[in-house]
Amino acid sequence: MRFNSLVDWLSWQETQHHTLIDLGLERVSAVLQRMGLTQPPHTVITVAGTNGKGSCVALLESIYRAAGYRTGSYSSPHLLRYNERIRVLGVEVDDARLCAAFERVDAARNDTSLSYFEWGTLAAFYILHDAKLDVAILEVGLGGRLDAVNILDPDVAVVTSIGIDHVEWLGPDRESIGREKAGIFRAGRPAVCGDPAPPHSLQARAEQLAAPFYRLQVDFGAQVNDDSWSWWGGSAGTTGYERLPFPALQGAFQLQNAATAIMAVELLQARLPVSLATIQQGLTTVSLAGRFQVLPGAVTRIFDVAHNPHGAEVLARTLQEYPCTGRTLAVFAMLADKDIAGVVEAMRESVQHWQLAPLATPRAATAEQIMQAVREHSPAATHALSASIGDAWHAALVLARPGDRVVVFGSFYTVAAAMQAAV
Repeated sequence: MRFNSLVDWLSWQETQHHTLIDLGLERVSAVLQRMGLTQPPHTVITVAGTNGKGSCVALLESIYRAAGYRTGSYSSPHLLRYNERIRVLGVEVDDARLCAAFERVDAARNDTSLSYFEWGTLAAFYILHDAKLDVAILEVGLGGRLDAVNILDPDVAVVTSIGIDHVEWLGPDRESIGREKAGIFRAGRPAVCGDPAPPHSLQARAEQLAAPFYRLQVDFGAQVNDDSWSWWGGSAGTTGYERLPFPALQGAFQLQNAATAIMAVELLQARLPVSLATIQQGLTTVSLAGRFQVLPGAVTRIFDVAHNPHGAEVLARTLQEYPCTGRTLAVFAMLADKDIAGVVEAMRESVQHWQLAPLATPRAATAEQIMQAVREHSPAATHALSASIGDAWHAALVLARPGDRVVVFGSFYTVAAAMQAAV
């Protein structure tokens, strides 16, 4: 084996390709064929989208686990441990299994150069293929059409939402981005859209492929009642589930993700039967770190990985759903290639104080870039600069009084660093 530790494998992979992000399927397809993994022995659900992907994967995994099926999932990025990316039967894979998978990829690739994400994706497919699963739920990393996850053909393809992000790779508008995400659709196979107002390019691609297209608020949806909600499906809402519990994931927007997940489950009922009781159990037991994750106390602490304007708008609405008696203090940092101004603008009415810091990654925005965005787009709020996210976290807690809340957002890196400081 080239390396005996996961840390060594990952450190080496970071240096093996000429660029961090290198979209395209030729390299991974060639290696996958050599590994003999092109035909998964289990059902595959692929999930793409600008926001909501992780929540949808978690909901699907929770529902199928509650039904007793052998599940596997692959998602990215991770928060605290690389192992979070691959789960088998609801449990993160251990270092030994990851190292063995990387060794298998290394043996099959010959002289093919792979990006960091491609290494992880091929290792995940090897682990999931070997786990004798009933269903694997795969989260697209970036876009869809040229993302490494797209080398496997899904039985059901899900697109959760379309927003503006990764414009340098996916295009400058929702039509371009929708076209890229529709790349996960397959001819004649169901495609589910959880965006109530999707770009035309998404449905157009489904029509080109003769892929049955199911759209939120048209072909399926959620109806909120006093203490529960109902899911309806079919063109006339002729099927459905009554008295569903609200998802354990916080925020009204999670109903959109839950309704989308249930549509995918419904499309696979003939292959993977699921009962109403199972769906109810899955909704109440689902968990996902960093998605409006709340730690209660005299000062409420909230962790959310919102990192683009659409995600920040959702976070702002969720904060309004759960008001506090005091101020909202933000611990905030972002990557340089993100729309920092757009995120600050979306949160300007929600934040009274910004505690800023640069991230410890080469892709990080500088302190000056972050401060400029806050000064221009949230001028009524106060702000201060810390040397690190850990320092910003502690500074915000010192400033906070009982009844205030501290919200950490802007990047997976931001949330991870604050969580580590909070331990």
